[in-house]
Amino acid sequence: MQLLQQTLAAIRPTDPETMALAQKEIDYCLKPPGSLGKLEDIARQVAGITGKIHNVINKKAIIVMMADNGVVAEGVAMYPQDITRIGADFVTSGRMGVNFLASYAGADIIAVDIGIQVDVDLPKVLNRKIRRGTANFLKEPAMTREEAIRAVETGIEVTTTAIEQGYDLIGTGEIGIGNTTASSAVLYAFTGAPIDRVVGRGAGLTDEAFARKKEVVQEAVRLHRPDPDDPLDVLTKVGSLDIAGMTGTYLACAARKVPVVTDGLISNVAALAAIRLQPEAVQYMIPSHISFEPGAKLLKEITGLEPMLDMNMRLGEGTGCALAFSIIEASLRMIEEMGTFAVIGKTRDEIGDHIMAYRGKFPR
Repeated sequence: MQLLQQTLAAIRPTDPETMALAQKEIDYCLKPPGSLGKLEDIARQVAGITGKIHNVINKKAIIVMMADNGVVAEGVAMYPQDITRIGADFVTSGRMGVNFLASYAGADIIAVDIGIQVDVDLPKVLNRKIRRGTANFLKEPAMTREEAIRAVETGIEVTTTAIEQGYDLIGTGEIGIGNTTASSAVLYAFTGAPIDRVVGRGAGLTDEAFARKKEVVQEAVRLHRPDPDDPLDVLTKVGSLDIAGMTGTYLACAARKVPVVTDGLISNVAALAAIRLQPEAVQYMIPSHISFEPGAKLLKEITGLEPMLDMNMRLGEGTGCALAFSIIEASLRMIEEMGTFAVIGKTRDEIGDHIMAYRGKFPR
């Protein structure tokens, strides 16, 4: 608990002065104001995160948390739990969906066994196992509060180590059969929203299994009554180890002033848990894509994180992060490489005054 508390205490708002200076540089680029849209927003946000106007990404990583979920015993998943162990093998040998996208983006994969149900003897998998999968949360809490804290702190530790190794852009990913049910339960516990806005089909459930999934989520939350004002209680009772681990990744990045990219539904549920633990953590998050899952739209409304891509994707693993990495890097090139109004003899202050006058007459 000490590491978690220290991390929460270290998180501060992003730097508004540096963001204003970055905006001045962006406006000085030879283009109509605001014409590069979200690219401008990203460049400004990264400046606020790092405290630097000029930013270059040196090393990128997607931290993939892997864990099993006892709730699969309720028939809420299309695939058997053995797939999680196979996924650990594939993601470290370059055969998962995230691998070809990460390779294209020039990003590394950091694979973490935080709760796979069996032992994983793979040299490229970090063994940080908290327990052999969660319990079936329709019958009992998914884990103990101590285990939930350990899982969050494991995410903090793994991410902090990566940052110390020079990674300055982090993405979040997960692999775990049954984790869409856990993420739906966490989202339902936090919001109490209509169940059809929370629960989706995940990896392609039948109509019968889909109905069962919604029933399980509702009944588990009714049974355990997780406190929506206590994120650790929610993670303990109806969460998963990979969600808790990703929560720690978000908090570590915010504490160390490193931009962190959200992925799909499960990743964004972890982002919500991090925000509930420390609201200012949201300022360090860059959303990648809107998942096809219905809960993703609800999360966008709650967190205010506006995804840059809509690709009808719902794979998870950090695939959306890999796509977004290239866009983030492109946004940072704007300040470094675009020509400026200096070509016509105008200073930054002159252009700034002109833009302020324009926006005063034609507010956005």
